[in-house]
Amino acid sequence: MAIPRDFINELIARIDIVDLIDRKVPLKKAGKNHSACCPFHSEKSPSFTVSRDKQFYHCFGCGAHGNAIDFVMEYDRLEFVDAIEELASQLGLSVPREQGTGKRPDQGLSRDLYQLMEEANIFYQSQLRQHQDKQKVIDYLEFRGLSNDVVEQFGIGFAPDGWDGLLGRYRQNQAAQDKLLTAGMLIANDNGKRYDRFRDRLMFPIRDRRGRVVGFGGRVLGEGTPKYLNSPETPIFHKGNELYGLYELKQKHRDPQHVLIVEGYMDVVALAQFGVDYAVASLGTATTAEQFQLLVRSAKQVICCYDGDRAGREAAWRALETALPLLKPGDQVKFMFLPQGEDPDTMVRKIGKDAFETLMQQAMLLPEFLFDTLSNNHGADKGALAKQAIGLIEKVQDTVLQNLLLENLAHKLGMNSSEDLKKKLGFAVKKAQPLNAKGLQGRGTPLRLAIALLVQHPHLGFGLKEQAALKRLKMPGVELLGHLLEITREQSLNSAQLLELHREHEQKSTLIKLAQWDHQVADENVLLEFKQTLIWLYNQSIEQLYQELSLKQTLTKVEKLQLTKLISIIKGKAT
Repeated sequence: MAIPRDFINELIARIDIVDLIDRKVPLKKAGKNHSACCPFHSEKSPSFTVSRDKQFYHCFGCGAHGNAIDFVMEYDRLEFVDAIEELASQLGLSVPREQGTGKRPDQGLSRDLYQLMEEANIFYQSQLRQHQDKQKVIDYLEFRGLSNDVVEQFGIGFAPDGWDGLLGRYRQNQAAQDKLLTAGMLIANDNGKRYDRFRDRLMFPIRDRRGRVVGFGGRVLGEGTPKYLNSPETPIFHKGNELYGLYELKQKHRDPQHVLIVEGYMDVVALAQFGVDYAVASLGTATTAEQFQLLVRSAKQVICCYDGDRAGREAAWRALETALPLLKPGDQVKFMFLPQGEDPDTMVRKIGKDAFETLMQQAMLLPEFLFDTLSNNHGADKGALAKQAIGLIEKVQDTVLQNLLLENLAHKLGMNSSEDLKKKLGFAVKKAQPLNAKGLQGRGTPLRLAIALLVQHPHLGFGLKEQAALKRLKMPGVELLGHLLEITREQSLNSAQLLELHREHEQKSTLIKLAQWDHQVADENVLLEFKQTLIWLYNQSIEQLYQELSLKQTLTKVEKLQLTKLISIIKGKAT
């Protein structure tokens, strides 16, 4: 069931992109536009511009661009439909769905699952306050040194012992039970009997970037096993796409300088209790590419914290391999290893916040950890070290980091410089893109100018009569202009809406380039210039048709009349 195009257009029309972005990235007025340092790459001088007229953003440094939907997708790492729902919720709108053909997924299922997960969260929190066994949970929280404020901040609750604590609330509601089964909150045995997945556990709700509860982590009270029990994969919960505590971190810090990634829920909560309130956990899995993208998007520096034993080092190495291809200029990743037998929870309690943050500052930079590990693995075998190092360095997209790693490798191999290394190994470094490129300069062809003006000022096409001459003109790009004129003739659009209509169009990238092209036409001259390009295209079609007819050996009666008329038009233009 698709979202109606009219609704998407209305959404883009009602959301002011300047206000939307300013809430996340403070903007400054710069002429008729607004600017800031780009939130999608590190830079010292602003190259990120937002146009209120076009309802469009563009970064001249990294090339990020788009409308309000694109910004929410990119900044909050949401899928298209989720971005639509997020923007709609800001306006208090419900997202409608169109009836399609063929097999359709139950679009209401996710909404129902989110609601049931929130109800489960409220239930667990109420049990922490009301259940007859609440005292043992309160004693446990006090033993772990967690205050009421931190318990409330993370929404910690209690799943009572027993088979039907949560199930009992839905005993007469079979549909809700079915959905709780889908959400992983209930389990059905081979006989079909259903019971609670989480029993006698401290409950940690896992929220997505929009703050919706998508899963739970349950920690056993005492010595039972497993110590931690997590929600399974469900239609709304994919472990590799979420980070425990990220939503809570964003509520505390609009622009955090650091984010510390740890392994357990209790580590995140204990660190927050001691004032280190910028930690997240990877939900018990190896850190995925999606999670790393979230991390580097969330803060300028990512610190990966692991146990100092062999397993911790191996987990850190896997994280390094995941991170290397994803890092952009300015991203900084460090690796912090705790003494054997310690975890962040025990460590921060033992040494306190200040000493813990000192350890963070002493964490190994990525190049140091990479070559330290390679040296330990290969010892004196420089050939094996070089081979593995080159394989990793080739994956790096950040040319600054790539060159830094090559310099380190050259030093390890006893070479004078990375240039010697490149020549010997035939290594080709990727060319860095200029950060201050101003896009396409100059006027270009009249056809290109016509398309650019129409993309940047769609009102030029509104109500314009059909340009019949364009249909017979043979020129690369003229079909695109005709297509845009047809769309803008019938409806009043802004640039963001026009581009959104072409999200899946084969010419999308061309339209985006032209949307940010500096055509050097002053605002007061836009209409005149656009009309002149149409006149030029009309004249080209006349010339083209004249050439075709004049080169024919024999002409029909109709073609002879056409040629006579064309000659008259051309002579009239000449005089």
